[in-house]
Amino acid sequence: MSIDLPRLPVAVLLSGGLDSGILVGHLLREGYRVYALYVRSGLRWEGAELRAVRRLLGELSGRFSGFERLVVLRLPLADLYEDHWSITGSQAPDANSPDQAVYLPGRNALLLVKPAYWCQMHGIEQLALGVLGTSPFADATAEFFDAFQSAVNRGALRPVRLIRPFAALTKREVMQLGRDLPLGHTFSCIAPSRGLHCGQCNKCAERQQAFRSIGAVDPTVYAQPPAHVRSGRASPWPDNV
Repeated sequence: MSIDLPRLPVAVLLSGGLDSGILVGHLLREGYRVYALYVRSGLRWEGAELRAVRRLLGELSGRFSGFERLVVLRLPLADLYEDHWSITGSQAPDANSPDQAVYLPGRNALLLVKPAYWCQMHGIEQLALGVLGTSPFADATAEFFDAFQSAVNRGALRPVRLIRPFAALTKREVMQLGRDLPLGHTFSCIAPSRGLHCGQCNKCAERQQAFRSIGAVDPTVYAQPPAHVRSGRASPWPDNV
Protein backbone atom coordinates (compact mmCIF):
# COMPACT_ATOMS: atom_id res chain seq x y z
CA MET A 1 0.00 0.00 0.00
CA SER A 2 1.31 3.44 -0.94
CA ILE A 3 -0.09 6.48 0.87
CA ASP A 4 -0.99 9.22 -1.59
CA LEU A 5 -0.12 12.42 0.28
CA PRO A 6 1.79 15.54 -0.71
CA ARG A 7 5.49 15.07 0.02
CA LEU A 8 5.32 17.48 2.95
CA PRO A 9 6.14 16.87 6.61
CA VAL A 10 3.28 15.08 8.39
CA ALA A 11 2.34 14.97 12.06
CA VAL A 12 0.80 11.75 13.39
CA LEU A 13 -1.50 11.61 16.39
CA LEU A 14 0.23 8.69 18.11
CA SER A 15 -1.52 6.82 20.91
CA GLY A 16 1.02 4.01 21.08
CA GLY A 17 -1.46 1.39 19.88
CA LEU A 18 -1.17 -0.88 16.87
CA ASP A 19 -2.95 1.31 14.31
CA SER A 20 -1.19 4.60 15.02
CA GLY A 21 2.14 2.82 15.54
CA ILE A 22 1.82 1.11 12.16
CA LEU A 23 0.88 4.44 10.59
CA VAL A 24 4.07 6.10 11.85
CA GLY A 25 6.19 3.18 10.66
CA HIS A 26 4.54 3.05 7.25
CA LEU A 27 4.90 6.80 6.65
CA LEU A 28 8.59 6.59 7.55
CA ARG A 29 9.00 3.60 5.25
CA GLU A 30 7.36 5.64 2.47
CA GLY A 31 9.92 8.44 2.95
CA TYR A 32 7.88 11.08 4.81
CA ARG A 33 9.26 13.39 7.48
CA VAL A 34 7.21 12.52 10.55
CA TYR A 35 6.43 14.30 13.82
CA ALA A 36 4.76 12.15 16.48
CA LEU A 37 2.24 13.94 18.70
CA TYR A 38 1.13 12.34 21.97
CA VAL A 39 -1.60 13.87 24.15
CA ARG A 40 -1.23 13.22 27.87
CA SER A 41 -4.49 13.64 29.79
CA GLY A 42 -3.94 11.78 33.06
CA LEU A 43 -5.73 8.60 32.00
CA ARG A 44 -4.99 5.39 33.86
CA TRP A 45 -2.81 3.76 31.20
CA GLU A 46 -0.77 6.69 29.94
CA GLY A 47 2.42 6.08 31.94
CA ALA A 48 2.90 2.61 30.46
CA GLU A 49 1.67 3.80 27.08
CA LEU A 50 4.11 6.70 26.84
CA ARG A 51 7.04 4.46 27.79
CA ALA A 52 5.99 2.15 24.95
CA VAL A 53 5.73 5.12 22.57
CA ARG A 54 9.32 6.10 23.32
CA ARG A 55 10.55 2.51 22.79
CA LEU A 56 8.62 2.22 19.53
CA LEU A 57 9.94 5.50 18.17
CA GLY A 58 13.47 4.55 19.17
CA GLU A 59 13.16 1.34 17.16
CA LEU A 60 11.59 3.06 14.15
CA SER A 61 14.08 5.94 14.07
CA GLY A 62 16.90 3.40 14.08
CA ARG A 63 15.35 1.59 11.14
CA PHE A 64 14.15 4.51 9.00
CA SER A 65 15.28 8.05 8.33
CA GLY A 66 12.81 10.92 8.45
CA PHE A 67 11.64 10.85 12.07
CA GLU A 68 11.73 14.39 13.45
CA ARG A 69 10.72 14.26 17.11
CA LEU A 70 8.13 13.30 19.69
CA VAL A 71 5.93 16.12 20.98
CA VAL A 72 4.02 15.51 24.23
CA LEU A 73 1.05 17.83 24.68
CA ARG A 74 -0.81 18.01 27.99
CA LEU A 75 -4.60 18.20 28.27
CA PRO A 76 -5.64 17.15 31.81
CA LEU A 77 -9.07 15.58 31.97
CA ALA A 78 -9.54 14.55 35.61
CA ASP A 79 -11.81 17.55 36.23
CA LEU A 80 -13.99 16.47 33.30
CA TYR A 81 -14.01 12.68 33.63
CA GLU A 82 -13.91 12.71 37.48
CA ASP A 83 -14.65 9.15 38.70
CA HIS A 84 -14.77 7.57 35.23
CA TRP A 85 -12.97 4.22 34.93
CA SER A 86 -10.42 5.79 32.57
CA ILE A 87 -9.21 7.96 35.47
CA THR A 88 -9.67 5.62 38.44
CA GLY A 89 -8.87 2.30 36.76
CA SER A 90 -11.84 0.77 38.57
CA GLN A 91 -14.08 -1.60 36.56
CA ALA A 92 -12.40 -1.09 33.20
CA PRO A 93 -14.29 -2.90 30.42
CA ASP A 94 -13.15 -6.52 30.31
CA ALA A 95 -12.52 -8.91 27.42
CA ASN A 96 -16.20 -9.83 27.14
CA SER A 97 -17.46 -6.25 26.92
CA PRO A 98 -18.69 -4.72 23.63
CA ASP A 99 -16.48 -2.18 21.89
CA GLN A 100 -18.93 0.59 22.81
CA ALA A 101 -17.97 0.07 26.47
CA VAL A 102 -14.59 1.73 25.91
CA TYR A 103 -16.08 4.95 24.52
CA LEU A 104 -14.71 8.08 26.17
CA PRO A 105 -16.93 11.19 25.93
CA GLY A 106 -15.54 13.69 23.43
CA ARG A 107 -12.40 11.59 22.98
CA ASN A 108 -11.51 12.46 19.38
CA ALA A 109 -12.35 16.14 19.72
CA LEU A 110 -10.24 16.39 22.87
CA LEU A 111 -7.36 14.45 21.32
CA LEU A 112 -7.33 16.57 18.19
CA VAL A 113 -7.70 20.11 19.39
CA LYS A 114 -4.17 20.77 20.69
CA PRO A 115 -2.38 18.75 17.98
CA ALA A 116 -4.32 20.60 15.27
CA TYR A 117 -3.33 23.98 16.63
CA TRP A 118 0.25 22.80 17.24
CA CYS A 119 0.43 21.91 13.54
CA GLN A 120 -0.90 25.33 12.55
CA MET A 121 1.61 27.10 14.79
CA HIS A 122 4.54 25.05 13.43
CA GLY A 123 3.59 25.14 9.74
CA ILE A 124 2.72 21.44 9.50
CA GLU A 125 -0.06 21.12 6.96
CA GLN A 126 -0.98 17.44 7.47
CA LEU A 127 -2.15 15.74 10.66
CA ALA A 128 -2.64 11.99 10.22
CA LEU A 129 -4.73 9.66 12.37
CA GLY A 130 -4.72 5.87 12.39
CA VAL A 131 -8.53 5.68 12.56
CA LEU A 132 -10.12 2.75 10.76
CA GLY A 133 -13.35 3.00 8.81
CA THR A 134 -14.74 0.15 10.91
CA SER A 135 -14.74 2.20 14.12
CA PRO A 136 -18.21 2.04 15.77
CA PHE A 137 -18.06 5.55 17.21
CA ALA A 138 -19.83 8.62 15.82
CA ASP A 139 -16.76 10.80 16.41
CA ALA A 140 -14.69 8.61 14.09
CA THR A 141 -16.71 9.27 10.92
CA ALA A 142 -15.74 11.26 7.86
CA GLU A 143 -18.49 13.75 8.72
CA PHE A 144 -17.03 14.37 12.17
CA PHE A 145 -13.49 14.92 10.88
CA ASP A 146 -14.65 17.17 8.05
CA ALA A 147 -16.60 19.34 10.50
CA PHE A 148 -13.73 19.44 12.99
CA GLN A 149 -11.23 20.38 10.30
CA SER A 150 -13.49 23.17 9.11
CA ALA A 151 -13.85 24.51 12.67
CA VAL A 152 -10.14 24.55 13.58
CA ASN A 153 -9.21 26.11 10.25
CA ARG A 154 -11.68 28.97 10.59
CA GLY A 155 -9.52 32.07 10.49
CA ALA A 156 -6.24 30.12 10.57
CA LEU A 157 -3.29 31.57 8.68
CA ARG A 158 -1.88 28.06 8.16
CA PRO A 159 -4.72 25.56 7.78
CA VAL A 160 -4.15 21.93 8.67
CA ARG A 161 -5.60 18.96 6.82
CA LEU A 162 -6.82 15.97 8.84
CA ILE A 163 -6.00 12.74 7.00
CA ARG A 164 -7.01 9.14 7.72
CA PRO A 165 -4.86 6.90 5.51
CA PHE A 166 -6.40 3.72 6.99
CA ALA A 167 -10.04 4.78 6.66
CA ALA A 168 -10.74 2.23 3.91
CA LEU A 169 -8.82 -0.63 5.56
CA THR A 170 -9.82 -3.36 7.99
CA LYS A 171 -7.82 -4.18 11.11
CA ARG A 172 -6.49 -7.27 9.42
CA GLU A 173 -5.26 -5.24 6.43
CA VAL A 174 -3.53 -2.72 8.70
CA MET A 175 -1.85 -5.55 10.60
CA GLN A 176 -0.62 -7.05 7.34
CA LEU A 177 0.78 -3.66 6.39
CA GLY A 178 2.74 -3.45 9.62
CA ARG A 179 3.66 -7.05 10.32
CA ASP A 180 7.38 -6.37 9.69
CA LEU A 181 7.41 -3.43 12.14
CA PRO A 182 8.37 -3.73 15.85
CA LEU A 183 4.78 -4.21 17.00
CA GLY A 184 5.88 -5.66 20.32
CA HIS A 185 6.69 -2.07 21.33
CA THR A 186 3.13 -0.85 20.82
CA PHE A 187 0.70 -0.61 23.75
CA SER A 188 -3.04 -1.29 23.74
CA CYS A 189 -4.18 -1.84 27.35
CA ILE A 190 -6.64 0.21 29.43
CA ALA A 191 -5.87 -1.53 32.75
CA PRO A 192 -2.10 -2.11 32.85
CA SER A 193 -0.60 -4.07 35.71
CA ARG A 194 3.03 -3.51 36.78
CA GLY A 195 3.54 -1.61 33.52
CA LEU A 196 2.43 -4.60 31.44
CA HIS A 197 -0.65 -5.33 29.36
CA CYS A 198 -3.18 -6.80 31.78
CA GLY A 199 -4.34 -9.53 29.38
CA GLN A 200 -7.94 -9.22 30.60
CA CYS A 201 -9.39 -5.94 29.30
CA ASN A 202 -11.33 -5.10 26.16
CA LYS A 203 -8.30 -3.62 24.41
CA CYS A 204 -6.03 -6.55 25.28
CA ALA A 205 -8.62 -8.87 23.75
CA GLU A 206 -8.71 -6.71 20.61
CA ARG A 207 -4.91 -6.79 20.48
CA GLN A 208 -4.77 -10.58 20.78
CA GLN A 209 -7.30 -10.93 18.00
CA ALA A 210 -5.34 -8.53 15.76
CA PHE A 211 -2.28 -10.78 15.84
CA ARG A 212 -4.41 -13.90 15.39
CA SER A 213 -6.11 -12.37 12.35
CA ILE A 214 -2.84 -12.47 10.39
CA GLY A 215 -1.57 -15.72 11.88
CA ALA A 216 1.25 -13.96 13.72
CA VAL A 217 2.72 -14.74 17.12
CA ASP A 218 1.63 -12.13 19.66
CA PRO A 219 4.92 -10.76 21.12
CA THR A 220 3.12 -9.02 23.99
CA VAL A 221 4.01 -9.83 27.60
CA TYR A 222 0.76 -9.98 29.60
CA ALA A 223 0.51 -9.64 33.39
CA GLN A 224 -2.07 -12.44 33.30
CA PRO A 225 -2.66 -15.01 30.56
CA PRO A 226 -5.49 -13.96 28.22
CA ALA A 227 -8.83 -15.16 29.57
CA HIS A 228 -9.50 -17.68 26.78
CA VAL A 229 -6.01 -19.20 27.26
CA ARG A 230 -6.20 -19.44 31.05
CA SER A 231 -9.62 -21.09 31.00
CA GLY A 232 -8.78 -23.46 28.18
CA ARG A 233 -11.72 -22.35 26.07
CA ALA A 234 -11.68 -21.01 22.52
CA SER A 235 -11.40 -17.27 21.96
CA PRO A 236 -14.79 -15.60 21.38
CA TRP A 237 -13.30 -13.46 18.57
CA PRO A 238 -13.43 -14.94 15.06
CA ASP A 239 -10.23 -15.05 13.03
CA ASN A 240 -11.58 -12.88 10.21
CA VAL A 241 -12.51 -9.75 12.19
